[in-house]
Amino acid sequence: MLKDMRSALFVAALPLLSGCNMAPAWQMRQAQLRTYQAYRQGEMYQAQATQAQQMASQLSQELGVANERLANLNAERSLLHEQYKGLLAGLPAPGSPLSQAMRDRLSDLAARYPQFEFDPISGVLHFEGDILFSSGSDVIRPEGMQILMEFAQIMNSPEAQSLHILVVGHTDDRPVVLPSTKAQHETNWELSAHRATRVVRALAGQGLSEPRMGIAGYNQYQPEVSNSDDHARQLNRRVEIYVLAPDTSLAGRELPARK
Repeated sequence: MLKDMRSALFVAALPLLSGCNMAPAWQMRQAQLRTYQAYRQGEMYQAQATQAQQMASQLSQELGVANERLANLNAERSLLHEQYKGLLAGLPAPGSPLSQAMRDRLSDLAARYPQFEFDPISGVLHFEGDILFSSGSDVIRPEGMQILMEFAQIMNSPEAQSLHILVVGHTDDRPVVLPSTKAQHETNWELSAHRATRVVRALAGQGLSEPRMGIAGYNQYQPEVSNSDDHARQLNRRVEIYVLAPDTSLAGRELPARK
């Protein structure tokens, strides 16, 4: 770069050495000054380019390290999750009246139906979205009926016949507006309760004793997720089945003695 500046200064001085065509001294000084300024500006641009290249290289290295750390953290998280699942599987289910054999059968049922979930710890069975009912309806869909039939078979086994069953219906936050729907379910209170009733009747039709069962309807007031979009609302339109111990009262109170 210094050699280039010297060459430029020499070229600028040529008019002073050319006899009668010699330029005034002030023009020569201006030419020299402009040449020097151009040289300094070029040096500045070169320094900035070098600095930018170094920063880009450093950022690339840091990004590589960050991605490697993220991959390691995800691997550790997956490992911990699998270890946690293994620990849970080996523990007795606190508060659950289900035997290990029944938990295994219900877990197998859930594995075969993606929209049906079973929590082996609490003993809660969960029907996601519209697997049991279409929106605004309390008519059980065929795929939902198949799951209920298999569930009834499990609950009719000798080791489960003393257990109680509570069926709970839930809706999303949209009110009942269609006249055809409103004629059967005036509000979401009725719709949630009617859905739970339909499930109980279906289970009774499969041989489950009706005194073992109870229903509840929670309307929209126990959403699983925020009713932010159609997919979320579908998740909130659900039915849950709680398997309870024989000494658990579904609902009731002691009545005062008559005088």
